[in-house]
Amino acid sequence: MKKRTHVKFLVLLVLTSALFSCKKDVAPVEEKGKLKLQFTFAVDENPFQVDEMIYTNAAGNLYEVNEIQFFISDIILYKKDGDSVIIKDNNSIHYVDYAIPSTLTWNIADELPQGDYSSIAFTFGLSPEKNVSNTFVNPPESNMAWPLVLGGGYHYMMINGKWRTGETNSVFHFHTGIGQIYEDDEIVEFVHNHFKVRVPNSAFTIGENPTTLNLVMNINSWFTTPHDYDLDYFGGAIMQNQEAQEVIKANGWDVFTIKK
Repeated sequence: MKKRTHVKFLVLLVLTSALFSCKKDVAPVEEKGKLKLQFTFAVDENPFQVDEMIYTNAAGNLYEVNEIQFFISDIILYKKDGDSVIIKDNNSIHYVDYAIPSTLTWNIADELPQGDYSSIAFTFGLSPEKNVSNTFVNPPESNMAWPLVLGGGYHYMMINGKWRTGETNSVFHFHTGIGQIYEDDEIVEFVHNHFKVRVPNSAFTIGENPTTLNLVMNINSWFTTPHDYDLDYFGGAIMQNQEAQEVIKANGWDVFTIKK
């Protein structure tokens, strides 16, 4: 009788241990949250005003801006613990147009892990894998097409405006995209001028409620740091000017900030 009781006790002990062991193997459910980007514009410390000849860049050019359109893509969120979260491919490109209010908000569809993040980064423009002609068949994105003869794909950015030259106003098209290297007026190489921006001082937290980040583009920053961009030197059309494209690319690192 004692032996049978002892066997029952051992069986019960084994089953109890197995039950607790199974419980330990169950992974905790990761809490998720949502992120929204809000795009706004400034000229240094002042809110941007369209169609106003009131701005002066680092090279001393008096200018105004009439249109702003651009793509950002491939967002990476860096966590404080060293991990990172990449926005998925089917939700990785966003078009921004100053004149279209609906484009000034990007509600990111991905469910993102809750927690503290040290910074946000993204590609300004489109990587070669994503910068493929006829990807966008409807406006306004299709209006960003870059000529096939100049490399195809899409403009990364179009800022259109005017600058004062002497007593007159001249038109400038501050357009970035695939560049070209020429020899004897023939294209011998294409250059992909997209670049990565890791926004400084952009720490944030994703919690249970949706998180909104106000991403501010300082238009004047395109014209300086590390290079002063002179409209009198580069002129109004730069789609075939790789020197100008390189200067803009270099200046783009601090164009964006997060407004707390």
